[in-house]
Amino acid sequence: MIISRTPYRLSLFGGGTDYPGWYLNNCGQVLSTTIDKYLFISCRYLPPFFEHNLRLVYSKIENCETSSELDHPTARETLKYLNINGGLEIHYDGDLPGRSGMGSSSAFTVGLLNALYAYQGKVVSAAQIAKESIHIEQNLVGETVGSQDQVNAAYGGFNKIQFFTDGEIAVKPLCIDCDVIEQLDQHLMLFYTGIMRTAEYIAATYVDNILSKDKQLRRIYSMVEECEIILRKGDDLNEVGNLLHEAWLQKRSLSREISNHRVDQLYEAARTAGALGGKLSGAGGGGMLLLFVPLDKQEQVKEKLKNIVHIPFRFESKGSEIIFKDNRPRYEEKEQHRRGERTKYIELEDI
Repeated sequence: MIISRTPYRLSLFGGGTDYPGWYLNNCGQVLSTTIDKYLFISCRYLPPFFEHNLRLVYSKIENCETSSELDHPTARETLKYLNINGGLEIHYDGDLPGRSGMGSSSAFTVGLLNALYAYQGKVVSAAQIAKESIHIEQNLVGETVGSQDQVNAAYGGFNKIQFFTDGEIAVKPLCIDCDVIEQLDQHLMLFYTGIMRTAEYIAATYVDNILSKDKQLRRIYSMVEECEIILRKGDDLNEVGNLLHEAWLQKRSLSREISNHRVDQLYEAARTAGALGGKLSGAGGGGMLLLFVPLDKQEQVKEKLKNIVHIPFRFESKGSEIIFKDNRPRYEEKEQHRRGERTKYIELEDI
């Protein structure tokens, strides 16, 4: 049995510049952090007593013979990538709902890849897991996704992540006073809008012609340095809130699908109650609403948004990790099992 634990992420600034269609031409960068909410993947050797050779349990249950038969695209392509065809049971559990803008699909890819490598008895670096997860999602599955979520999930922590025109990625932990990071943590509030959306659909509305969004994305890019300067100074964190508000206005201008009437209502209600700024976490359209709120205004904001779920969180510093590993064989692997044959159950009436 192997269990991996992979954190969800919060992207603060720079989102949009991490799409290869942009950064391979202009470079990109994001400022983001992981939080103490996790996605868990467990996998175990499947004993030879079942009619199926591979079992995947998430919101659905898939029982099949080979990995190529799986409906789940990421699981299918990850197993095929590692040449794992069967004899395995995989379970997925998460602290937060999918399609909520917290990088859950990439956390799944990273966590699954990490768990499967451990299942094979291999220890791989965060850099390798991030790179291969990007390859699986963007090239093998063919999703319209950026490259920051996989890096966040693999590395963990509060980082500036830079994307270069040659495809290289640099992860730079921010050297900021711990008290300042703690204050930032305390000023951020997270709410679940209840609106589920597919990030790929929202992203496709502006990524296909992303180079035409030059003005907005260059401004979004520059905000990473501006926030870094504010945090290094550490004397007025309210500037982060004001910058988040401007970033949200820039992000909304990329596509009409990024926001909607319900989201606008929630955001304006929060601002009226005292929030200085905020954004939808991820591509937009719904999911999680991140707000920067002065401490003396947080109760008012919670009251104003009492009809949606408030999610307390803290920053965390670890990326995807193996939290349980037991590779001891539970059953002697028979040659017939490797050939895909199955033990037949004997019905009582046959005895």
